[in-house]
Amino acid sequence: MSPILERQLRELVDRFGGAEARGLPSRTTLVSVPGVPLPPGWSSEHTSVHFLVPVGYPLAALDCFWAGNDLRLASGLVPKNAAADNVIPEAGFMGLWFSWHLTGPWDPNRDTLSSWMNVIADRMRRPQ
Repeated sequence: MSPILERQLRELVDRFGGAEARGLPSRTTLVSVPGVPLPPGWSSEHTSVHFLVPVGYPLAALDCFWAGNDLRLASGLVPKNAAADNVIPEAGFMGLWFSWHLTGPWDPNRDTLSSWMNVIADRMRRPQ
């Protein structure tokens, strides 16, 4: 794991607690953040979030994420821009995949694991 990734992971743990990283055979890193709180409108009060850090990080941008596979909207429907039963590559388990992307360009001098987690948290604040 690169020194930049190690530092940013410590910052992520400080901000979001319980975050863990696991290296995968392709040299990507799976980051998991348990217990992410959810507002009313979801089928649960919290979920785990997972995302992949590409080999070229931080020059390569983060993109998409997974939540707990059983997470749904309170209505029971799958959220917009999401797909259930989606395998997390090389992780050995499935999640609710969100095709979710930054609204602006990725800046490796500014953007971090924590700023990506902020993007994810913002999406999860809007059950739809």
